[in-house]
Parts: sequence; C-alpha cells; structure tokens
Amino acid sequence: MNVNQYDLAVIGAGPGGYVAAIRAAQLGLRVACIEKESRLGGTCLRVGCIPSKALLESSEKFVQAKEHFGDHGIHTENLRIDISAMMTRKNQIIETLANGISGLFKKNKIDHAHGTASFLAPNQLQISSSAGTRTISASRILIATGSVPIELPGLPFDGKRVISSDQAIALEKVPQQLVVIGAGAIGLELGSVWSRLGSQVTVLELFPAVLPGADEEMARQMERTLRDQGMKFHFGITAKGLKEEKKRLQVVFGPSDGPADKDSSTPADVVLVAVGRRAAAQGLNLEKVGVNCDSRGRIVVNHKWETSVPNIYAIGDVIAGPMLAHKAEEEGIAAVELICGKAGHVNYDTIPYVVYTAPELAWVGKTEAQLKEKSISYRTGKFRFAANARALCMDEAQGLVKILADARTDRVLGVHIFGPQASSLIAEAGVAMEFGASSEDIARTCHAHPSLPETLKEAALAVDGRTINS
Repeated sequence: MNVNQYDLAVIGAGPGGYVAAIRAAQLGLRVACIEKESRLGGTCLRVGCIPSKALLESSEKFVQAKEHFGDHGIHTENLRIDISAMMTRKNQIIETLANGISGLFKKNKIDHAHGTASFLAPNQLQISSSAGTRTISASRILIATGSVPIELPGLPFDGKRVISSDQAIALEKVPQQLVVIGAGAIGLELGSVWSRLGSQVTVLELFPAVLPGADEEMARQMERTLRDQGMKFHFGITAKGLKEEKKRLQVVFGPSDGPADKDSSTPADVVLVAVGRRAAAQGLNLEKVGVNCDSRGRIVVNHKWETSVPNIYAIGDVIAGPMLAHKAEEEGIAAVELICGKAGHVNYDTIPYVVYTAPELAWVGKTEAQLKEKSISYRTGKFRFAANARALCMDEAQGLVKILADARTDRVLGVHIFGPQASSLIAEAGVAMEFGASSEDIARTCHAHPSLPETLKEAALAVDGRTINS
C-alpha cells in the first residue's frame, strides 16, 4: 500500500476545493486534492453552473434571433435549432475549463488523486478507484465535497422521465411538455432554457411565489416576465407522484395536506425535480473520526471552518449557508489562509445571489422584508432600465434597480437588480457595501455614459429623491 504525506489534503475539486488547494500551494503547503469524478471542477463545472449558463446563452441567442433581430434590420429566414451542436459547444466549454484546472494543479505542484476518499483516521484517508486502493496522510484535511440534488418521495430519479439538474443540461431533444418542480434559481434557469427552445414549461412550487428569499417586488416581476415568456406556474402545492393516463405521463399535484379529490394533474414528457440540494457528506466515514453533522446532514464548523476534529475543516455546500460556488471559493481561501496563520475572512453579508434568466435577477445584502422584520428604518431608491440609454440601445430595457439605504446613516443595506447583465452589475454594489458605502457615495461616483451601471447611480440618487433621468 502506497502511503504519501501531505501538509493538506483537499477532498473535492469543485470551486471551493480546487481554489483552496491552489491557495494552499501558493502559501507553501504540500497539497493533494482528491476527486472522484474523471474531470476536475465539481458539480459547478461538470453539470451545474457552467453548462447551464452555456445553454442559457445559446437559447437566449435563439430567442433574440427569432423575435428581435428583425427590429435591428437583421433577417433570419429558415431559423432552426441544432440541439446536438448546442450540446457539443457546452461540452467543449466544460472540457476547456476542466483542462485549465488540471494545468493550474500542475503549475502549483498539487497532486491530483482520482478516486473516492474516506477517513481511516483524523489524518489519514483511503482513496478507492478502479485502479485500486491507496492511503495518504495529511496534517490537515479539508472537506469540500459539495452537494447533490434532493429526490422527492414518489418521484425517484430515473435519469430519463424524472430527472435532476444533472440530466436537464444534457437532454438529446426538446421535450414537448416539461414539468419543473421547484421555482428556485435552478428550476427557473433550466425551465427557461427549454421554454426558449420550444417546450411548454409548467412550474410547480410549494411556496406562494417564485424565488423564496428574494426581494418580493423583484420576485413578482420575475414571475410576470416568465409568464409573458410562456411559462406556467402553480403555487402553494406539492407534487405527489406520477400516473399514466391515455399512454401519457401525468404529474399529480395538490395542497400538501389536502385530500386526494382536490388534486390536479398536468402532462409531462420530462419531469425536472429542482427542489434544492443536500450536503454530500455520506461515505466519508465521518463517524469513525468524530466529525459532527447537524440534523440536515451538514458538517458543523466554527468561524474558522474547523470541524469537531481540530485538524479537519469543511467548506462550501457541505456546511450550512447558501449553496453558491463563489461562497465556497471564498471559504476555501479563508480557511487555508487561517491554517497558514493569515487573516482569512468571509463577509457573508456581501455575498451576491444571481438568477440567470432573461432578464437576470441579482441581489446583495438585505431585502425589504428582512429589514422590516428587524425594524430597521430605511429609504428606497429605484430606477428603471426603460430610462437608461444603453439598455434601450441593447433592446433590453425591462426591469429596475432598487437600493435600500439606512434611514439614519444612508449606509447601503441592500441592492436588488432585475435587468440586463444584473450578474455583472451587482459587483459594484458588492464592492460598495464591502467598504461601507452610503447611497450618496454611489451617487457621487462618476459613471460612464451611456452604460448600464448608470442605473445604479440613478437609483442611488433616487434614495434622496433627486434622480435625474426619471
């Protein structure tokens, strides 16, 4: 049995794991990174963030060509979709980025171990693969195993008719009827992809609105927009199972505590279950070494991302908090820097959230509901993209920017953007909040004209009732 000694072993090569491994190597540690999949990059790169964005981009270009190019004097006769080519492009992007991570590992002298890791002792891991089993030792071990899709009772994944997001980014043809269970970011994004390409998409959601946790005003705008784009919604219900009716698959749904005679059904060729994800902590043999988990199976850590075992750490989706790739990245860097005696830190109040529909929705900081719940007095500034020159030139003038500022200090407490390139625009708000900016600070900052970021300046001016262009 081959035994190797490392300063740090990272389990998982997703956004949190591979970034942590690179930062540790930069700080002089001898690092091994264990990944069970053949490609580096984790769920985000292989079957999550990246492939879904590739398909969102492709499908949005199709809609633009079909519905809007004529307004620009560009005529596209005989427009058609080639799903195979679309998937090939997506796969090439994945391959390019995965190879890039491999190159970074070589550059930083990180040992990549392919296989499934499990604990033999607090500082010892067994790695199993088709090539056999080996053991490595490490002074410290960082768990970054991510998460997996949640399966619903009565709707087990079969990979064909009932699928998770993993399969939704690899369908070989456009389903005529797609039922999406869950109106969170994953459900709305993937529902949008296939709706744009021709599916009739029906979304079933337990809560009374899309995107629970988002600003209510923005969520309402999102729902109206998606309805206008052809998607259907049923709220306050739960999916109860499947039935065959006239050789057609039907999804049965109704109030979760209601009688069966109140249930309804909707036809489906494919059912996408997108009700969330759970921590992927199983199979690590955590109980053997005494690593504690909470009631939801997430690894418990302190403010230094240390588990109940002093030399074992955990970050990302496998611990509590938002399941976001960039959150995992920040935690990975901070944990490693603390291990090395530096001042690692993550400000959870300035982590941005993004939903990559069209228009996009992005936010950072508090919602109005959260501020009201804490009895925090605030002022609001809004500015619509319809009054922004750049948005009009882009033919993407739907949506608005909303800034929430403390009524006494004017400090920015939250920024919410529903509109074009919101995922990029939100970065300015994040930087402003990280440095404790006021709405006046944003309003006094010169923004290029014409540009989309001018909407943030105008919304900041609106906090004080002095917006210029509306």
